[in-house]
Amino acid sequence: MGLTNAQLRADLDRVAAADPVVAGALERCGYPEERMRPTGYRTLLRTIVGQQVSVASADAVWAKLEAELGEAMPAHELLARDFDTLRACGLSRQKQGYARSLCELVASGELDLADLPRDDEEAIAELTRIKGIGRWSAEIYLLFAEGRGDIWPAGDLAVQEAVGRMLELAERPSEKETRTIGEAWRPHRGAMAIFTWHAYTNAAL
Repeated sequence: MGLTNAQLRADLDRVAAADPVVAGALERCGYPEERMRPTGYRTLLRTIVGQQVSVASADAVWAKLEAELGEAMPAHELLARDFDTLRACGLSRQKQGYARSLCELVASGELDLADLPRDDEEAIAELTRIKGIGRWSAEIYLLFAEGRGDIWPAGDLAVQEAVGRMLELAERPSEKETRTIGEAWRPHRGAMAIFTWHAYTNAAL
């Protein structure tokens, strides 16, 4: 379940030892805190519920779904509910489509979240079979739930912005540029991603 504080510190120390720019940023901003989520279907369902709404709105929808489906929210229970029931819980037509896509893959056994491929790109490809789960959401799941150490969500605007500030670039790097920059931080890009989110909100950077 995610990278621990000890792992984050160890990985960042290894990167900093080889990269003076990272070392300087780490000295100014300090270490980030661990960010962990449970593995499994509920975390992905929660991701779908939270898309494009406030945290408070997502929490309210989640509470209604728990009341309707039970705390475990089994995939087959969601699939058994009709449109109006899920709509009353706060799921739009689009999100119901995404939720059903996830539940159908899980219930049929086509998607085994307990046995995703160990290769990160293959795991991302498996997760993005779910409607509504794009590359970024898949990367976040693999980083925060599975604790994969070399995940690099280069499409994240906060990651791009923090990388640009750290390297003192004239403008925020593109996703492609951010992905290229991150190559130097293998195999510890997961820790660097968490550090960039931490640094993004830190006035010292």
